[in-house]
Amino acid sequence: MAELVRVMYVEDDPDIRTVAKLALEAVGGLVVELCERGDHAVAQAEAFGPQMILLDVMMPGMDGPATLRAIRERPELRDIPVAFLTAKAQAHEIEHFKSLGAVGVLAKPFDPMTLAQQVRALWQQAV
Repeated sequence: MAELVRVMYVEDDPDIRTVAKLALEAVGGLVVELCERGDHAVAQAEAFGPQMILLDVMMPGMDGPATLRAIRERPELRDIPVAFLTAKAQAHEIEHFKSLGAVGVLAKPFDPMTLAQQVRALWQQAV
């Protein structure tokens, strides 16, 4: 059986959150904590103890890159692999997100049947 991986997914769109949770938990066997805002994710991450964090790029308030910066400023969260899940997945955008410290970028719309495999592969590369 595949190892249980604790994933925090930060996404402001409730429909995408719902589909992603089903894709990651029911299809992929991951343990998922959802957050609708970046500031909530930073506040809740330590208690949840994620092994991987997925961030939407475009969110109101604290966007994905700002959330990543805030995560990296917290010593207890600094080493958790972070990936972006975004519609902004052109080559130059992917390079930019990686330059911010992301381990990878997954494109939206995503395939619910393969999302967990993609997340698990990024996590395995990062640890």
